[in-house]
Formats: sequence, C-alpha cells, structure tokens
Amino acid sequence: MTQPPVPAAPTQAPDPTPAATRDIDRVSSAPTRPAGPPRPAAQLDVDRLFGADAGLVGVGPDAGRAAPLDEKLRQAYFWMVNHAIISPHYDVEFSDPARPRTSYRIGDSRAVVELPTDQSYSSFVLLPLLTFAVRGRCLLVGGPGRGKTASAVLMGVLAGYPVRDVRRAMQHGHPQLTVSDLFGTPLPRDLVAAERLADIDVAWRTWLGMRVKIVDEYNRIPTKTQSALLTVLADGYVEVFDQIYETGASAWYLTANDDAGGGTFQVVDALRDRIDVVVKALPFNNRFLGDLVTRAERGVRPEENVPPEIVFSADEHDRVHREVLAVRLPAPVRRRLEHFAAQLEVLERAAWQLEYRTKDTARLAGIDPHVLAAADTGRDRLADVGAQTLNGLSVRALQSLILYTKAMAYFRGTAEATLADLRAVLPFVLHDKLQPDLESPSFDDPAREALRSDRVSWIRDLFDTTCRQYDAEGLDDDDPVGEILAELDRGTDGLTEQEVLRRTARIEELLALWQDAIKLYGNVYDDALALKYAHQRYSGYLAWLRWSGG
Repeated sequence: MTQPPVPAAPTQAPDPTPAATRDIDRVSSAPTRPAGPPRPAAQLDVDRLFGADAGLVGVGPDAGRAAPLDEKLRQAYFWMVNHAIISPHYDVEFSDPARPRTSYRIGDSRAVVELPTDQSYSSFVLLPLLTFAVRGRCLLVGGPGRGKTASAVLMGVLAGYPVRDVRRAMQHGHPQLTVSDLFGTPLPRDLVAAERLADIDVAWRTWLGMRVKIVDEYNRIPTKTQSALLTVLADGYVEVFDQIYETGASAWYLTANDDAGGGTFQVVDALRDRIDVVVKALPFNNRFLGDLVTRAERGVRPEENVPPEIVFSADEHDRVHREVLAVRLPAPVRRRLEHFAAQLEVLERAAWQLEYRTKDTARLAGIDPHVLAAADTGRDRLADVGAQTLNGLSVRALQSLILYTKAMAYFRGTAEATLADLRAVLPFVLHDKLQPDLESPSFDDPAREALRSDRVSWIRDLFDTTCRQYDAEGLDDDDPVGEILAELDRGTDGLTEQEVLRRTARIEELLALWQDAIKLYGNVYDDALALKYAHQRYSGYLAWLRWSGG
C-alpha cells in the first residue's frame, strides 16, 4: 500500500508497513531533524520580544538532561502526520540551498509539482501545533468531515487532558447559545437573596481554565454571545454579573465550514481580527483510503492512543512559549517584513495631510479604497503590490506574524529566524487580514486568474514580489533612513547644537532629494513619516538645549 505522508525520521529507511497497521504509540526516533547541535532550553526577557539580542541559556534543573522541547514538538508533529491526521500535503515547503529543487508541469494549466529538498510539512498539522506552542488563536476551515475538530481535540490531548475531558469541554456553536451557556450561571439562591451584584456567585464552566480551548462552528454563535467570546479570547477574562474569572494563557482552536466566516450568524469583525492564523483542511487524498479501511477494521481512534512521550505538561507548555519568544529575528528578515508591510496601507488620494493618506482613512469615511486607487495615475498599478489590496496590516497582525515566524524557526531547530521561516507562515497569518482588490489590473493576467480564489498563493506572491523589489533596490546596503533612525535610537543625551543641526540638515536634504525624483510608494510613505518623526525629535531636543544653555 502507499507509503504514509512523513517518514518517522529523515535518516531512517522507509517503513513498508501501512500507517494504520503500525503500532500507533510509536514515536519518531530522535533527532527528527539532524541539522546541528541540540538547542539548549531558553530563558526569556519579555522586553526582547523582537529578539535582536535574545540569548538561549539553560533553565531549570533538568535543562541539560531533558530532551529539547523543540525536538519533542517535532516528534508530536511526525506522530500526528503518520498516525493521526492523514494529510500528505506538503504545502509548507523548504529547500536546501545546496540542493536546488526540481519542478514539473502537469495538465493543460501547467500545474507545478515542486519537489522540496529540505524537510517540508503539512500546514493542516503544523500550524495548529505552532499555535499550541505559542498559545495563539487558530481557525480551522473546511467542509464537514475534513478533520478540523479531530485536529483540535488532539491539541487538547497533547496538553495532557484526557480525551473525555477535552470532548466535554469543547464548546459547540448553535443559534441558541447564550453567554451563560458559554461561561457560567449565577447561583439561583444568590439571585434571590443578594442585595448587590458583588454578592452573586457564578458557577463557572470548567473549560475556561484549560490550556487548550476549542470552539466548534464558531460562526453559528449569536452575535451577542460572540461579543462575550471576544472578551475572553482577546483579554483572557470573563465577566458575568460583575464577577470576573481570569482564564490564563491558552491555545485557542475555532472551526468553521467556510472561509468567509459566514454561517448562521456573520462573525463580528473584531472577533475575526483576534484570530492569529487560518488553516485550511485540504481534501482527502484517496490513494490513502487503505489507511482508513484498516483504521476502521481495528477500531483505532488516534486521540485515544496519544503516546505519553509527546504529551506536554503545564510547565513544558510554558517553557516552549518562552523559548519561542527567545528566537532571534535578525535585521535582514525584519527589514524585508517592514518593506512588505509598508507597501499595503498608503492611499495617496485619501487625504491632503500626509499622515492620513491611507486606506483606513477612506474606509472610515465610507469611501471605497478601490475607487480612489483607480484614480491614482501617478504609479504603476501592476508593479505596486499595494494596488492589489483594500487594506493594510494592523499592529496585531504584525505581532502575530513575528510570533509565528519565531515558532517556525524554533520548530525547525534554529535559534534565529530566516526569510524562509517568515515566508512559510506569512500566508496563513495574513489569510483573513489582507483583503484583495479583485478589480486590480494585476488579476486580469490570465496566468494570475487563479490567485482570485487562492489567497495563500496570492499573499505569498505579494511577499515574493516585494522581496525582489527590495533586493533590486539594494536596500540592505543603501538605507539612509535606517541610518538616521539608528543614529537617533542611540539617544540625544550629550549632543551639541552643531551636531543636532547637522542631523536635521541631513533629513531635510534627503526629503529635498525625493521631491521630484521619487513616487509615493508605500515604503517611501513610511520613510517620509519616519524622517518627520526624527526631525521633530531633534527639533524638540534643540529647543531644550537652547533653553538650558547647553
């Protein structure tokens, strides 16, 4: 029968036994990714979220003896993809620079079959696992029976909860679901006898305290109850009758049967915005039907047979999160992310004042950003990736992107994130964050027609395009705005008036150079605002310097 999706370990010979007939409690041999020395456990300074100077040092008495938690995370992945979730879809691709990938084109549409040369992964298994590691919020979308709920249940079992408790704690969306159904009920005797709300005790639902929370078919929950769910999902607390319950940090898994978030009730925008990553359940590959037959004959339920070696204690769960945050995000990767995000928000005709020339200004005024963008004839709308979107990125979206990039690097066993890590997670984090302008001329190209519906590939194409532009402009070696900001970041204490005047003159010279020689693309817009900020900082310091007689 056909081989299972992922080998137990890259260095081992393939196991000829069908996946469903192997010992289901078999865990992949370590190391699952023999690419270098083991990673030590990490200790995190929370102020170093962006990781430029983050270090990795051992923590705890077992730091030097216990298996690294990133290895345990990979063992959990391989067990899931080999024994639990049948997903032979290697859509999160990596390639070894020393071994160029090969590709083949099949069919009338010339569909590309690429063969990655480095360990690659199934997003449907990997992204929920990364969500578990970072305690994020994952939305699983796809038709009924695609394994969304089963995947979420497995995450609860990995957190150490019995299968029975995970299933009972799962919240099922339905049109009659009330706030009390979801969170807890005031005790009847208190409702009768209490003289004030503070005297009313609430019988809280036990699922609120779990480290893995599952909401099945969240788009069937009434709007009022969605608003209450938003509070606990975003802020980590529940309020009923003036009583507060702190839920603690946890990984969230929500499911829906369609991408648009529709259903019995439309999902409120604020709730959708709190979701960190969206993962699609891809169709079953029928070449693996034999695995289903054998599983049914043996009565195997993977969630009831999770090996204890891959179950994470509460302490391990906390440590994984800290270690992920300690992964470094180097400047070259950060700069390419900055350059990409900068392209998306600017809308030159949305306002007069520079700060308000954004798509958000148009949206708040009730004006279709597409209409204003179409009237802008000053820029090449085919070359400008911002012309393909109706919105830019929020701070929350960028924070999620940073976190999942670090998690991807951590999962791959490295202490520093790479551009490949960022590129791998970016389409899933931004899936519901970026709205395409389907009337953009970029989509008129027949070769790009499929990108109208394939949002993952569209977002990755946007990023690849901006990276090519970044490299073509040589911004790693020629970044005067970056130099000015780095100079300012070192502080103004001790600067003389002459030095301050020199720095402000440099800012003014750069803006003067741009006046007639450059168009207002997104990165130029951000750079111009950054220069204005730096100039204002220096002007304020200069005023203080002259006042103090310094």
